[in-house]
Amino acid sequence: MTLPSNPCSPIPPQAWQRPLGEPWPQHYVVRYASNLDDGPCHGAPLGGLGAGCFGRSPRGDFNLWHLDGGEHTYLEIPACQFSLFERSATGQTQAYALSTQTPRDGSLSAWQWYPATTGDRPTGTYHALYPRSWYHYQQVFQAQVTCSQFSPIWPHNYQEASYPVAVFDWSFHNPTDQPLTLSLMVSWQNLVGWFTNTQPSATVHQRDDGSPYYDYHPALGQSQGNYNRLVTGDDLMGCVMDGAWDHQAGPREGQGQWCVATRPAPDLEISYDLRWNPAGDGRDLWDSFARLGRLMNLLDTSPAGSGEQVGCALALRFTLAPGASRQLPVILSWDLPVTEFAAGTQAYRRYTDFFDRNGTNAQAIAATALAQYPQWQRAIADWQQPILDRPDLPDWLKMALFNELYDLASGGTLWSTASPADPVGQFAVLECLDYRWYESLDVRLYGGFATLLLWPDLEKAVMRAFARAIPSQDARPRIIGYHLLQGQENPVAPRKLKGATPHDLGAPNEHPWQQTNYTSYQDCNQWKDLGSDFVIQVYRAFKFTGEQDLGFLQDCWPAVVDTLQYLKHFDRDGDGIPENAGAPDQTFDDWQLVGISAYCGGLWLTALEAALAMAEVLTQAGVAPGNTPILVTQYQRWLDNGRRAYHPKLWNGRHYRLDSGSNSQIVMADQLCGQFFARLLDLPDLVETDCILSSLEAIYDACFIRFNQIVQGEAAPQAQKFAGSALGNFSAPALGQEIGVANGVLPDGKAEDPDSTHPLEVWTGINFGLAAFFAQMGQVDQALAITQAVVHQTYSYGLQFRTPEAITAQGTFRACHYLRPMAIWGLLQCLDHHPGS
Repeated sequence: MTLPSNPCSPIPPQAWQRPLGEPWPQHYVVRYASNLDDGPCHGAPLGGLGAGCFGRSPRGDFNLWHLDGGEHTYLEIPACQFSLFERSATGQTQAYALSTQTPRDGSLSAWQWYPATTGDRPTGTYHALYPRSWYHYQQVFQAQVTCSQFSPIWPHNYQEASYPVAVFDWSFHNPTDQPLTLSLMVSWQNLVGWFTNTQPSATVHQRDDGSPYYDYHPALGQSQGNYNRLVTGDDLMGCVMDGAWDHQAGPREGQGQWCVATRPAPDLEISYDLRWNPAGDGRDLWDSFARLGRLMNLLDTSPAGSGEQVGCALALRFTLAPGASRQLPVILSWDLPVTEFAAGTQAYRRYTDFFDRNGTNAQAIAATALAQYPQWQRAIADWQQPILDRPDLPDWLKMALFNELYDLASGGTLWSTASPADPVGQFAVLECLDYRWYESLDVRLYGGFATLLLWPDLEKAVMRAFARAIPSQDARPRIIGYHLLQGQENPVAPRKLKGATPHDLGAPNEHPWQQTNYTSYQDCNQWKDLGSDFVIQVYRAFKFTGEQDLGFLQDCWPAVVDTLQYLKHFDRDGDGIPENAGAPDQTFDDWQLVGISAYCGGLWLTALEAALAMAEVLTQAGVAPGNTPILVTQYQRWLDNGRRAYHPKLWNGRHYRLDSGSNSQIVMADQLCGQFFARLLDLPDLVETDCILSSLEAIYDACFIRFNQIVQGEAAPQAQKFAGSALGNFSAPALGQEIGVANGVLPDGKAEDPDSTHPLEVWTGINFGLAAFFAQMGQVDQALAITQAVVHQTYSYGLQFRTPEAITAQGTFRACHYLRPMAIWGLLQCLDHHPGS
């Protein structure tokens, strides 16, 4: 769609686009009924990292609310909206709330809602290139209107990126030969106190898939005592939304303020209403606005009574001369400084290092945004534009690189205040919203590329948290979900063993960073990849940040020693490589591996190489512990023995076998993950180059080409089979479309076990990581083909801004808002830094 010329609002052509309000005739649906599926109407989130965020969809409605750290609320709040009034020189008027979604709860029935795009009438387009997004409106108003919205997020920014603020930079242009009077209204419901758990409990339940979860009951609609007040000044005019919380004692979770504000100007008429009813038909606000383009300047600051809702609104009215343009900033800020975990356990958000903790800074944050947002826009553009200008990268890849970073804001993100131990605070992103625990170490092995390359100090903060957790222990028993599903009686294991690398940094309902290993689907004390993952990621963080931060290595080295020693205990036959035990004991936690495996064994060998490299750095700097020479000798012996075992036991002449004990004939897509990281970190190769290339050829042929040929051949009958079923709007992939690389299939692309789960899924993050491996080895065409398939499925079938862990050939997905897809930044790294790319 070609946009009319608008000098105020250039939109990068690489941005993802969606016609305003256009329905999704085909989209993926959730695989398991207990997993989250909010539908396809998602847009880029707004809000700083760890500050809480909300989402505004391609329909124009605000519908996703991640304002309570680690918790998810999907709810259309119609009163939170922009509306536009237009009067022509002949006196004709029109006014629309700028969402195509009519309220489903029957509220605001007096409002006129923006018409959705139809086949014969496009009414505008939504664009997204995170952290920026745009709404361009057309063929409804005479004026050309664009809203550019963003939060101040750009790399190596550890201050503004944490701010709880959204900037809406509105652009208006009059292309006619007559003046136009316009009025932009922003209305907002007072949400103070809504986003906190009213029934906090550490009780863990088991889903139908065996994974643990806990209940969340937010205080939605509990507005008694909430009130609004007008704030004015030379550089700001707006409305602060507050509540009846104890301002002397300070806020608890969910308590604080919201603020909506703009910049006054002599030729801008600002009118307001401080108390209107968002739960009614909306006439108290709409009648005046739709008739005159202004509000009645009602200064009612009385608090909401029991069961009552209260909203505020500003209307900004101005006249545009023929050919004239104007920009109007509207700022939405919030100050909800406390995140509570278990009852009585809390953290202050990172932005309170720059504003205080009293919960009354919403106006100050808005004022800061009004003063600085042009510089913020430039900083974001200066970061993105060099990538957007590159002729060697396809536009779809440029789009996906930026948009996949959405999860750093909306992934239930925590970012706490700074301390001497954590100079930029502690940081954590959920594995996903269905698996609500933080920074799953196996997942972030690929997903951590985003923080590694863009916010490396946050990457180090995460790794320090794991280093502190490794020597701890937690003997509390808990039920292991996988074994429960297998029918075992009393399948109980201790939560965390001393020396074991934890799977995760804990969950929002306990105490993240302190109580780790929350997941109980498997006994992660038995996993054979976590210790290796930790060691590799520590060295990766050191290597990718200049190889100068000796303090970081010193902080992590004792944990490196502990976890390698712990993991070596699983080497039952003394061949130098820990054995997998038959139960799923690695990141593919529904997939049984037996004996030494290509996946875990390769990670182990790379971890030993990384440990030796770290020991050398510490020794050369004169800061190595006294027992380091003994450890070096030990690690070298383990490595030598392991290398002698790995290739002979696993090589089948074309690729590396899944494992040494199951006799499986599967071609595993991620079989050489360890080799990928070895070369990425300039460590010695684990296997010969010819074997690497042969394995990649086998993977591409079986798991991509042949698998997708089968998928395409079965797509039509699958679509027929599932049409009208309980899956609802089922969409099997269209004929001729690849969906990505399957985790593991036979050489002919078929399933070894048609009832298996993980082998037949396409894991988005694994695909991006595998693409990085292909790029690393100079096979750029294959890398881009794999990546394009996954990007196409994500952004064409309603998975945008909720990228899942897995998609299937049946048109289903699992585990949305997943951490691992940020591995796409590893692909960019390999395209830029390896021969042949």
